[in-house]
Amino acid sequence: MELLRRATPLAEKTQPRLARAKGHLNTILSRGRLTPRYLNEALLLMAKVHYVQGRYRDAQGMCARVGLEELTQDDQPTYHLRLLAEAFVIKGLSLDHQTVSAVSRIRLSEREEESLSCYLRACDAALSYLQELDRTSTTPHNKNVKNSLTPPLDIELGYFLQAALQSAYLCLLQRGHLAQGAHQLRRVLRVVESQGSRSFRKSAARKLAQVLLSSVSEDSYWPPLGPPPSAWLHREGAAASKDAIYPTVKPPLRYTTDSCFCPQDVVEEAVLLLLITESMASGDAVISRMPDQADARNASLQDATSVYDLLTIGMARRGQYAMLSECLERAMKFSFNEFHLWHQLGLSLMAAGKGVAAVSVFKECARMRPDDPSLPLLAAKICIGQLHWLQEAESLSQSVVSMGEEAGEFLPRAFLALGLSYSLQSSDAPLRAQRDEFNKKALRALSKAHSLDPMDAQIGMYLALQLALVRQVSAAMDPLQEALSLHAEDLHSLHLLTLLLSAQKHHRQALDTLGLALSQHPDNFNLLFTKVKLEEVVLGPAAALQTCEEMLQCWQNRYDVGRSIETDESSSIPLAEKTEAVPITRKPSLHLTLPDFQDASTGSPSPSSVAASRLEAALSEVSDVSSTRRQGPTYIWTTLEHIWLQAGELFIADGRLKEAQFCVAEASSLFPNSHSVLLQRGRLAELRGQLDEAKGLYDEALAIHPTGERILVHLGRLMVKMGRVHLGEKVLRDAVQIHSTSHEAWSGLGEALQARGCSQAPEHFLTALELEASCPIRPFAVIPREL
Repeated sequence: MELLRRATPLAEKTQPRLARAKGHLNTILSRGRLTPRYLNEALLLMAKVHYVQGRYRDAQGMCARVGLEELTQDDQPTYHLRLLAEAFVIKGLSLDHQTVSAVSRIRLSEREEESLSCYLRACDAALSYLQELDRTSTTPHNKNVKNSLTPPLDIELGYFLQAALQSAYLCLLQRGHLAQGAHQLRRVLRVVESQGSRSFRKSAARKLAQVLLSSVSEDSYWPPLGPPPSAWLHREGAAASKDAIYPTVKPPLRYTTDSCFCPQDVVEEAVLLLLITESMASGDAVISRMPDQADARNASLQDATSVYDLLTIGMARRGQYAMLSECLERAMKFSFNEFHLWHQLGLSLMAAGKGVAAVSVFKECARMRPDDPSLPLLAAKICIGQLHWLQEAESLSQSVVSMGEEAGEFLPRAFLALGLSYSLQSSDAPLRAQRDEFNKKALRALSKAHSLDPMDAQIGMYLALQLALVRQVSAAMDPLQEALSLHAEDLHSLHLLTLLLSAQKHHRQALDTLGLALSQHPDNFNLLFTKVKLEEVVLGPAAALQTCEEMLQCWQNRYDVGRSIETDESSSIPLAEKTEAVPITRKPSLHLTLPDFQDASTGSPSPSSVAASRLEAALSEVSDVSSTRRQGPTYIWTTLEHIWLQAGELFIADGRLKEAQFCVAEASSLFPNSHSVLLQRGRLAELRGQLDEAKGLYDEALAIHPTGERILVHLGRLMVKMGRVHLGEKVLRDAVQIHSTSHEAWSGLGEALQARGCSQAPEHFLTALELEASCPIRPFAVIPREL
């Protein structure tokens, strides 16, 4: 359409064959003895000649002389429909080319309406022609030969016929009539498909998806089978749908709409259109790498890329990154060294949580563009966050650091990634010397990042976190204050400030700061766990247990498997999170509440038999739904396990062992072999005086998590209590070696040395006191280190 509209007129002097054709047509028309059929054909051919010569009024006049009724009769040849379609589009283009004076606005409006009418009729005539061509090409020519069908035609559509198919919706959209343009696109897509209309349907479906995604909101969407809203038509200057102006052209056959699937919202329709288009574009892709196929290969790649870009927009609105990555993977067969599609695939894999594949794709992208520092950093981000491939992350970050100033604004981020990889490797290192070395490297890298970009709040926060991890609490306050001045509402910065205040024993201030963080992020479980610990110190276990109760309620509101999605529509969780995190089951909703029964010895009116019966009932209920509970993602259930275990610790601190046993049973129903569950079961056994059972449970927990700080400390102290001092000392020395900043490990080792009369015990107690003075309410490592 655009090629015809902007084409340079042809001159007879430079086009001798055109001059000869025009001479023949003039000779035929001057004889005056033609039948109506041949006269119409000659007039339409002459109209085409006039148009390509730039004589638009003459072309329009030739079209006006044609007898349309003659050309639309049923007994006319099929090619008359093609001539008719071309005549309409030529007339419409000729009208558009003619200028109108500024005072003739009414005439201009009439001319625009006339040209649009021509385009609408041209589209129907062209579609009818292609359908008729299909029907005649598949009709047996020899009745004596069974199943003698001609092969499907490989139709090469000319410029005028292609323009006839495109003209109506392009005209409407160019004039800003989005509703009518979308309606026209939907009309042509419901036309029965023919061999020649395949390419047109592909471009029309892509155009409709583009209009829907760019111009139609969720609230203003209207169903595909209905007319556009009257408000849209009125705004576009149309009183009704354009369906009423087709009577002079044979209408094309359309698919029936009985029992058909109808999209319910704008994104659903757009994605459905694009998936259909993607299957066609992928099937038509040119894979050959031969030099003579370069133009066709580039055209098919450009065609497919536009579809995948629109698919990215549509699927990202619904969070369907896994499906998007599958679509982009299909494009890889014709995307050799095509950076854009590889980059899109990497981003979609990253968003879908497919970290291993994403890293491989980003490495391939980096090979294509070795000067782009963002690509190794994206791979490093996945290695640090999703995969915990710390050495790989270090290598990728170092590759950007080695670019120096050529990395530009990415250089500080590269030092940040390098510092985080060193910091995490320090946490994993088994030997103290290795940890110290990694900590020094991390501090150097993060300090360099901070000096390069002091206005990056995230860099300042992670520098403060690294200083806190090596117990330089006072020094950590300065970069953290700078980070908060840049981003006062940052979740991790406020959490780190809370932990630093608790490390300085300003627990009331820490609780106030945490309240500010929770006002911004009320449902963040990491903050809530810190709140429980602070409330236990400041307000006592009873207040902390109330927060645990609220956490259980919060978990149930967000993730309870007992409720279906239909009853959870009022929730603030996005749809993607609901479908991922709320498995649908027919079982009734669980009521997660903390036990309120007490031991009889405490004066509570509830006898121990009631406690036992409630515990038994709870265990039976848990066992009944344990298989159902585990249907969702693991992080949901580990969160619930931690809530129950936290409540159990509070009950233990309050001396209420039966209630603690209830909480441990709930956690055990989720993860029976969890080292945290085994540890708390061992603590309960130890408090009841069952030391051998406690040791067995601690041993099991240690076998699962050999470097667990609390497991080693409790096991070592239990060994000392049981009289096995040397073995207890060995376990506690392991704890000190692995967790050199644990004051409990140093204190326990001092107790073991004191038990065997060693003179070094006071030194260990002093070290424990010194470490305890800078110990936060929860470990600093609870703040995630992610790029």
